[in-house]
Amino acid sequence: MLNLNGITVRLGGRTILDGASAALPPGSRVGLIGRNGAGKSTLVRVIAGLLEPDDGSADMPRGARLGYIAQEAPSGDVTPFDTVLAADVERAALMVESETCEDPDRLGDVYERLIAIDAYTAPARAAQILLGLGFDEDMQQRPLDSFSGGWKMRVALAALLFSQPDLLLLDEPSNHLDLEAVMWLEDFLKGYKATIVVVSHERDFLNNVVDHILHLQGGKITLYPGGYDAFERQRAERLAQLEAARTNQATQRAKLQEYIAKNSARASTAKQAQSRQKMLAKMQPIADAYNDPSLSFDFPDPSELRPPLITLDMAAVGYAETPILKRLNLRLDPDDRLALLGRNGNGKTTLARLLAAQLAPMEGDMASSGKMKVGYFTQYQVEELDTDDTPLEHMTRIMKGASPAAVRGQLGRFGFSGDKATTKVGKLSGGERARLALALITREAPHLLILDEPTNHLDVDAREALVQALNAYTGAVVLVSHDRHMLEMTADRLVLVDHGTAKEFDGALDDYIAMILAGDGASSGPKESKADRKAGKKAAAEAREKETALRKTVRDLEADTARFSKERNALDHAMFDPTGAEPRFKAMSMSDLSRRRAEVQAKLEAVEAKWLEASEALESAG
Repeated sequence: MLNLNGITVRLGGRTILDGASAALPPGSRVGLIGRNGAGKSTLVRVIAGLLEPDDGSADMPRGARLGYIAQEAPSGDVTPFDTVLAADVERAALMVESETCEDPDRLGDVYERLIAIDAYTAPARAAQILLGLGFDEDMQQRPLDSFSGGWKMRVALAALLFSQPDLLLLDEPSNHLDLEAVMWLEDFLKGYKATIVVVSHERDFLNNVVDHILHLQGGKITLYPGGYDAFERQRAERLAQLEAARTNQATQRAKLQEYIAKNSARASTAKQAQSRQKMLAKMQPIADAYNDPSLSFDFPDPSELRPPLITLDMAAVGYAETPILKRLNLRLDPDDRLALLGRNGNGKTTLARLLAAQLAPMEGDMASSGKMKVGYFTQYQVEELDTDDTPLEHMTRIMKGASPAAVRGQLGRFGFSGDKATTKVGKLSGGERARLALALITREAPHLLILDEPTNHLDVDAREALVQALNAYTGAVVLVSHDRHMLEMTADRLVLVDHGTAKEFDGALDDYIAMILAGDGASSGPKESKADRKAGKKAAAEAREKETALRKTVRDLEADTARFSKERNALDHAMFDPTGAEPRFKAMSMSDLSRRRAEVQAKLEAVEAKWLEASEALESAG
């Protein structure tokens, strides 16, 4: 269906794509992945015909229709419903012709074609797609200009899906969607009959939708069968093979160098030494795994505070004199991991702003610890960074009175060291800007992190690094995200924001997803008695309490594992390269270093054993 033939693209003197080639099977659903800045959007623009490559081509069968969302969202007085209907250009033209054509023969052809393309069911299909993406009947008939940019992009996505191209090209389609809309989109794409190429950084989305992964790295592309998890397994195997080859080469190189050093001066062996020297010169180095600083997230741990951090008692919150949420009863403790669920527009961000003290309660009570510090992340903070300033200038300005070492230390936690700290923000990628915003909001080691869609600019590997950093963080977390993997790996409690209030969701994330897919989650079986419901809720609460304690134990043990592993690695470095050792190890003798390493290794093994036991208990509890 789509052949990518030796595509090379150079931009600003830099090679983005370097002879990238792959053949995508007809009807395949392909996930295009790669690190931020690898060139995914460049490749998408080449496929869409928006960018002419310096060499190579993207070839499709003659007559095949390609669908791609333009950068600008639709606007004007037209409604979302009419915009989606108009996306089928052939249908729209035939409908007009059917009303104006006076040639009976031609009119017969027009009606025949309208029937062939299922034109008369189009209004129902358009309405169903818009409903799946969050537009109720009233919203479908409002003018486009009454919607925000994010909702307009949903209209653009709906129009693209409705047009049913032979090659559907999607570039991070879930960025403007809530979890409910993402679930609907997954279901739609799984039933799509033509070829799909989708750029996505969501692990679960890729696992559920695609049957191939197209991995872009170093300007080259490699096609893997299966979803994201299958790709990860295959990549791990390739990296292991690469590491084995690199180690083997290093051994060979050392032997050659040793032979050359010993035999160059001897007349009898000088010729053999020269031959070895040539072999050494021709040996192409195999690169070690790249240590990417964009995977660096390290949240500073806060000081201890007594629980609760925040208590809401029949609180109401909103804007001006209009409450958005009422009857809010919620308690947040120092080690809580809470995810806010619900469709966009239901009030998740409003509740987050209340917890961050950006909004005051209109009714009821809100009590919070006077010493509590809050770090609140939103996409607006990323967009409002001064593009002419550097990360160092941003952090210096906001950490008034702090020493240069403290400022650089906080930046270093998030991968901004060396030249990267003095690079203009305008030259940073979206993911790097998101990391900078996280570095800025955590400068005072907050007791509560509130993260509103923190993953929109992060690739899959960076999202996984963020998950690990959140699990190692000892403060409380409130998370708003449509990334199911992040919610599953970090949240202990679920709060559903719906129908003008927010309540604990009695179940796991899988239960919530099942409820979404079922429509309203209503059970068709017999109704439970009040006593049964009360007993069930009590048992569920006890199970959640046990699971929460186990999750905290696992997180603590993971943090200990990371700490002991780091110290062991530092000791290894000190033993084999004393000049580059950490200051605390430079004065130690080799025997002391060896003894200390044995102690650390023993502690590490003990912690790993406890972690395995706790993880198995957690899995059983789930």
